[in-house]
Amino acid sequence: MKTIIAASLVASAAAFAPASQQASSTSVKAFEGELGAQAPLGFFDPLGLVADGDQAKFDRLRGVELKHGRVSQLAFLGYLTTWSGVRLPGMLSTSEGIAFADVPGGHEAVFKVPTAGLLQILAFCGALEVAGWKQAAGSFPGDFSASSFPVGFLGDESPEEQLELRAKELNQGRAAMMGILGCMVHEQLDGKPFIFFG
Repeated sequence: MKTIIAASLVASAAAFAPASQQASSTSVKAFEGELGAQAPLGFFDPLGLVADGDQAKFDRLRGVELKHGRVSQLAFLGYLTTWSGVRLPGMLSTSEGIAFADVPGGHEAVFKVPTAGLLQILAFCGALEVAGWKQAAGSFPGDFSASSFPVGFLGDESPEEQLELRAKELNQGRAAMMGILGCMVHEQLDGKPFIFFG
């Protein structure tokens, strides 16, 4: 019995031994100057998704991160708005007799919206993904200024100000991803997504 316990202690201690960092150090050097590599973590790639140093792969993943951040910002604000009781006037579905006021806030709203409505939402998002948002060729990831509708910076910012705004957007998107996840988890735990409100 003592041998088994000793062996398990040795095995568990080996799990905390430092791993070889040769492959990831290449990616850190390749991307440590990229937007978003900032204190306190610097360039953070714990899964080694860009350990090969492939710039095209990094740009695609950064674009995906920005897109998820933008959607999460909208999701968090929508969660906050509907949870506070704000609803559109009128009917959500006249055929099923569901008014917008009948749709609860939070996670339960997904189960109240008719299937046809959910399919419309998915079709709209798919149309934006396939035909709406167009990445500008040769520009930074997440620059959809090649889209058929106006997106981009408002005003006449200098390149330095644009870089600062892009860094803020990236950080706010990261925070929003954690925020919407936190709201959904808290709602499932105790029915209250916001820990500061009763």
